[in-house]
Amino acid sequence: MSINDLIILSHSTVAPILSARSAGATTVEASLDLGLTTDAVILQPDRVVFPNGGWLAWDQLAAIIEDDQHCFVVEDNAAQRIQRFSEQLNRFYSLMPTDGPPTVLIAGFSMHRIKGTDPRRDTLAKVRTLAPLRGRVLDTSTGLGYTAIEAAKTAEQVVTIELDPTTLMIARLNPWSQALFDNPKIQQLVGDSFDVIQELADHAFARVIHDPPTFSLAGQLYSGAFYQQLFRVLKPRGRLFHYIGNLESKTGHGLLRGVVRRLKESGFERIVRRPEAFGLVAYKER
Repeated sequence: MSINDLIILSHSTVAPILSARSAGATTVEASLDLGLTTDAVILQPDRVVFPNGGWLAWDQLAAIIEDDQHCFVVEDNAAQRIQRFSEQLNRFYSLMPTDGPPTVLIAGFSMHRIKGTDPRRDTLAKVRTLAPLRGRVLDTSTGLGYTAIEAAKTAEQVVTIELDPTTLMIARLNPWSQALFDNPKIQQLVGDSFDVIQELADHAFARVIHDPPTFSLAGQLYSGAFYQQLFRVLKPRGRLFHYIGNLESKTGHGLLRGVVRRLKESGFERIVRRPEAFGLVAYKER
């Protein structure tokens, strides 16, 4: 079944359905794809009926509206949380709704900034640090694919690397991620970026977006050895965006010092803080 045939719900998207029922309506416009579009649904005494013929009993919608930590997929007329356990990494993944596109929680860590922002604005802030995005772009951490999708709007090609296939399983159920699988300009690679990058050609990319998991989950992606590889695959006058976290926080400030030192040791000559994107831009001058 394709994503276009699935019903994906969250607490905020079922709220209008329950409100319409309380008001005595028999139909209502509601989003069945986490806010991307709306469709008419039919309200019956014991259930809500969706355009694809599927349905949910009212008690299941009542349970969804009480859960603001999960998105749900409707299968066989039952709502299931979108969550997976990774046997490969021994981590638990779940798709979590936000005020914009959803994010993924990995071992309790949000993949995107969501405090005072949302995943889309978070992604745009990062991508804009490297504008204009032309030529080939490397995205070292696919996640839900928001970075690759945004970069592919102007880049010639985006090569994106994902460590865990479990994340891609979650992304396939996320309506906001579908261009990751449909856009021919996006090439997906699966593996550890630390290893995969060693197979990529010298001077292959005009821009690199490095948005790794937290240091505690992926310390090797903050290492001098990895930064040397990033420098190698960048074209002369290429640029790297490196997500750090809040540069003003105690943790971010401490991490920043080591990152800047290792980037300079790897060959990057100019490094500029970009606090609005919680990171920095490093320049390969020649």
